Amino acid sequence: MIGRVLAVLALVLASGSQALAAGPAAVCAEAQAYSTARNGVSVLVLKNGAAVCEGYAGAGGPDRGWEIWSGTKSFNGMILAAAVQDGLITLDEKVADTLPEWRDDPRKTKVTIRQLLSLTSGIETTVGRAPDYAGAVAAAVTAEPGTRFDYGAEPFQVFGAVMNRKLKAAGTGDADVLAYLKRRILDPAGVRWTNWRRTPSGDALLPQGAVFTAREWAKFGEFVRGGAVRDGRPLVDPVAFQAQFEGTGVNPAYGLTWWLARPGGFGPRTAPVDFTDGSATLPADLRMAAGAGKQRLYILPSCGLTVVRQAMFNLRDARGGGPQWSDHAFLAPIIKAWC
Repeated sequence: MIGRVLAVLALVLASGSQALAAGPAAVCAEAQAYSTARNGVSVLVLKNGAAVCEGYAGAGGPDRGWEIWSGTKSFNGMILAAAVQDGLITLDEKVADTLPEWRDDPRKTKVTIRQLLSLTSGIETTVGRAPDYAGAVAAAVTAEPGTRFDYGAEPFQVFGAVMNRKLKAAGTGDADVLAYLKRRILDPAGVRWTNWRRTPSGDALLPQGAVFTAREWAKFGEFVRGGAVRDGRPLVDPVAFQAQFEGTGVNPAYGLTWWLARPGGFGPRTAPVDFTDGSATLPADLRMAAGAGKQRLYILPSCGLTVVRQAMFNLRDARGGGPQWSDHAFLAPIIKAWC
């Protein structure tokens, strides 16, 4: 009798284990199906650094790099945090301290680095083709700094000009901001890009130029999730690192180059981000790098999760055609399964 009970109990436990195992597999399939139906090519979910869901569709593949478009912007926050640690820059110094071209303009002379990368500088922005550094530096500041959120390319190219001049003044030997990013962040983190485009004049495209495989973009996400630490040593300034994930009064849902799950925030005028209502279904520490075509790098430190989603960029869908994308709908089952 006891043997029969033990046998039944073993069967129940085995069935329960199979159900638990099937759950994450079903969630992975659901996430891939949702993504694929919206031009998706890659889905990758890491839990505490280990892949728990990985799949590719269409022309996607583990070794295929994809344009992450404005997902590129979030690398700027890490460049800034590294430069603060190196004593090259401070968060609240004036941009005009480095760019003399800005010193005679009553608005430009007030703009800080923090305002530049929180997109509250008041600089007139465009969405689409990014200017070179000189073109961005020449752009007008049409609002009082700190009073308006403007999403676009120009602030990041101005930051590129600032970093270029900072590196030259420091005598680093290579004033290229991408060389700095590679040396200070990507190489120590073991991250490699497939490509990084430049303007015709040779300036790095900091708002939209990066091309990464899902695995390499996820490695960057893991580096950020871990606090930008290697071997117990912070590779960037801790205060500047944390500032990346603090919103502003103008837009609580945008920090220094990262999107945040915050109430009262809003997304870019061209592509609303639907988790900015601070829904209770989303962890408060969620941060996201986002690009055209719904390229996504989600980082959820409290859950130990890094999630990548990549897709073909279809201009028709960007204009409102085709199946609509929801960050809530994509993330909810992933969070339920692994958070």
